[in-house]
Amino acid sequence: MRRQLGIIVAASFYYSGLVKLARWHTERSGPGLVILNYHRASGGDLRRHLLYLRRHYRLLHLEAALEELYAPHKEKKGDLDRRTPLVLTFDDGYYDNYTHAFALARKLQVPITIFLIPGYIQSGEHFWWLEGKRLASNAQVSEVTLQGRTYHLERTGERRALALAIDTRLRGASAVMEREAFLAFARELLEVSKGVTVEGEIERCLTWAEVREMEESDWVSFGAHTMHHPILAYLADPQEVQHEVQECHAVLEQQLGHPVRTFAYPVGQIQHITGVVLQAVQQAGYDWALTTMYGFNTSKSNPYLLRRIEVAAKQHWLIMAAEAAGLWGFFSRLRWIPFVRKHFTVTSWK
Repeated sequence: MRRQLGIIVAASFYYSGLVKLARWHTERSGPGLVILNYHRASGGDLRRHLLYLRRHYRLLHLEAALEELYAPHKEKKGDLDRRTPLVLTFDDGYYDNYTHAFALARKLQVPITIFLIPGYIQSGEHFWWLEGKRLASNAQVSEVTLQGRTYHLERTGERRALALAIDTRLRGASAVMEREAFLAFARELLEVSKGVTVEGEIERCLTWAEVREMEESDWVSFGAHTMHHPILAYLADPQEVQHEVQECHAVLEQQLGHPVRTFAYPVGQIQHITGVVLQAVQQAGYDWALTTMYGFNTSKSNPYLLRRIEVAAKQHWLIMAAEAAGLWGFFSRLRWIPFVRKHFTVTSWK
């Protein structure tokens, strides 16, 4: 029901001409850049998303778009194309970025950018933010006490509560080693091996071979997303912040054989980006850094606090179209349509 209501609202935006009007306004407002933020590429109709975006926006690789954005007075290749520049980014490097996003990018000739986490590529382990659900779902014990609370796992609600508790503990870790130690403890406590998956291979990380194949196509570019995806502002040691940012830069440049200029902050809201984090990113040699803060970008935007619009492949293309035009966020943030704000804006942190 909620999904259908969201599609109805988005359809009213689109077929009334509001989406077209919003696109027109953005095009006439001066040089700007829309950056969309995906994670997974499967589970929806990404092909329909890309067809729509290719028709109504000027799609660019992230690096090319940012070079153009910050050189507004130079002659641009797109001067004859007045459509708003738009970039598609995918965070984390899920396997379906290869099976779905890359396959579509190559077929439809649409450039995309993927932000990689080298530590997971090298280890092949599960992303930590999936572990709460995985461990709770596959627990081999019927009862467990964790952090002073006992969970009776024969009840579905108790498994969900346990998953949330694990996720909260992992998210707030003050060091990567602390996070990994807790994960090892939780696996042992729940008697779950590393080999058990949540939704099969689709949840795994990319491999270096897949990364290189994508880059060789010229339709995929890559940026950095830290070595192990900690929430940088929560790390207690500034040197660990520097290591996560700088080592990621070094490893990616070594693997890819060319400079890596872009960085995306894990989770990426303003509370997750401290002065120490900003300094580390700049010192590592990145030219630009992307947040998950909502909005469009102009030549006056801070190059280390670039904004994105979070979307998802599972969204109906009409909702994505309203998001890309700025309408969905505009109405939901002004609370003109409360149920849009409550039920249909992509708000998950990961």
